[in-house]
Amino acid sequence: MSNAASPSRALVLFSGGQDSTVCLAWALARFDAVETVGFAYGQAHEVELTCRDKVRAEIALQFPDWAGKLGPDHMLDLSELGRVSETSLTRDMEIEMGENGLPNTFVPGRNLLFLTYAAALGYRRGAFTLVGGMCETDYSGYPDCRADTMAAMGQALSLGMDKPFTIETPLMHIDKAATWALAEELGGMALVDLILEHTHTCYRGDRTHRHEWGYGCNACPACDLRRIGYEKWKVGRETAQAHV
Repeated sequence: MSNAASPSRALVLFSGGQDSTVCLAWALARFDAVETVGFAYGQAHEVELTCRDKVRAEIALQFPDWAGKLGPDHMLDLSELGRVSETSLTRDMEIEMGENGLPNTFVPGRNLLFLTYAAALGYRRGAFTLVGGMCETDYSGYPDCRADTMAAMGQALSLGMDKPFTIETPLMHIDKAATWALAEELGGMALVDLILEHTHTCYRGDRTHRHEWGYGCNACPACDLRRIGYEKWKVGRETAQAHV
């Protein structure tokens, strides 16, 4: 059977954050059927998991053309990862740089495990395209976010499962300002507003403070990236509109 005769399916690694929501929109704009998978690994910002259902519901409500493509959501328990990880995302400790030059928000093996479990799920669901928000432009130096790592993982999964797995990373080579711009390109200001109001990025899990760029503590590295990217995108957008 030709590819044209088969519906294209994708599985999005979906945390409930800004990046994974943009990736979900990206997949819905390109594939016939899209499912989502989330992971509970004992993260301190577990509130992001409670945002997932609301984000999916709002996407289905506000974007009827995507609603019919949005399939089931899956939640996988990877709590053992939190137990073996001595990081500020899985322990009550201050965010700081480690002796290895990486911030202690780095959870060793996280993306590798996520992709392996997602592939096992995709194998059963017939979804051999995995979509993730990994990025090596605006990031903290995480080695499991690099394009080389994703290429190696795609090859390993394809060989190990004897299926043609592809890992798509739409944000790999763009910064946070460009991520906001991509959201607007995909879904207009409706999608931007949805991300502002319903997604969660803050490492501290703070949803008590609403800023122009969304909810967060406004002090952790994740909030810094989101805020700086939003402000840069907003200035660029206003400048472009002024010259129209």
